[in-house]
Amino acid sequence: MIKHILITGGAGFIGSHLADELLEQGYTVRVLDTLSEQVHGKEKKRPDYLNPEVELQIGDVRNANDIRIALEGIDAVFHMAALVGVGQSMYEIREYTDVNNVGTATLLQALIDHPVKKLIVASSMSVYGEGLYEDIDGNLKEHCERKLSDLKSDKWEMIEKENYLKPIPTPETKTPKLSSVYALSKYDQERLSLITGKAYNIPTTALRFFNVYGTRQALSNPYTGVLAIFASRLLNDKPPMIFEDGYQKRDFIHVKDVARACRMAMEAEQSNGEVYNVGSGNQYTITSIAQKLAEVMNKDIQPEVNGKYRVGDIRHCFADTTKIKNELGFEPQVNFEDGLYELAEWLKDQIATDKVNQASTELESRGLTV
Repeated sequence: MIKHILITGGAGFIGSHLADELLEQGYTVRVLDTLSEQVHGKEKKRPDYLNPEVELQIGDVRNANDIRIALEGIDAVFHMAALVGVGQSMYEIREYTDVNNVGTATLLQALIDHPVKKLIVASSMSVYGEGLYEDIDGNLKEHCERKLSDLKSDKWEMIEKENYLKPIPTPETKTPKLSSVYALSKYDQERLSLITGKAYNIPTTALRFFNVYGTRQALSNPYTGVLAIFASRLLNDKPPMIFEDGYQKRDFIHVKDVARACRMAMEAEQSNGEVYNVGSGNQYTITSIAQKLAEVMNKDIQPEVNGKYRVGDIRHCFADTTKIKNELGFEPQVNFEDGLYELAEWLKDQIATDKVNQASTELESRGLTV
């Protein structure tokens, strides 16, 4: 029976909401987290939002002794600890590989000696690269990639033989197409976990999160989720910055739905050895997202579309959620607009340091924008 749960990276955005979900269902929760400055600020103090019933162990997932201590008495592990962000991963290659890849390997090494009843690893929709497309004849197109010459000419959509390809929901069966260091590290995390789990009889599940939004996301981290970045700009009365033409499509899912999906995957035996998309199954253009957020925040500010391509970015990707619905019975419960209003209410009491221009300058200086 699973009772005691460890969440690596559990003091962060998704992990803290997962802790709430698990505590409400009667589990005990321990969190291992470095309280990194980019997410938690220089003070490195326990976040006020972290449930007081959570046992917090400050430590590093790359440290074998920290992991050993954290695993004592634990029945199941949610591995959430990771550096996030496509852009930053392209110039902090060693750090991303160290935290995400080596950190996962260190955890798995420890789990060989201290096996648990379930391991859930947080993966990402980024492993797909471009989502799935179909041509004018209805043929599926898995390995789509845009030409640099087209991007330099502001031709943003996927084209084949002069015809536009149509983006369609992306299922778990799509072959991964890794377009960034971050994507590579997330795929490495999920494959390392599934391979090790199978070899050592540790039931393991990988969850590919799409764009997660909600309260508690780090507002001063310019490489976090797009809604948090937009919120940071709007709180400082600045326009959200949008790359390309703003019509790229993404799938947004509320963090409380993600937390519930995590719990359901842990509790379901049929999830062992499986990979699931965790998304809403809906699609939104980035411009419409920025405009809607400004509206619920009562900010009369239009987004700024810069017409630039950022290396590692993809055009369209949104989830096919058939598998997780059929196998685990999971369906999102939080309406997107309701989730935005909840976010806007939380934002009223938040202060954000806007670092978007700084991040953009960093990428441009390294030739990572076109």
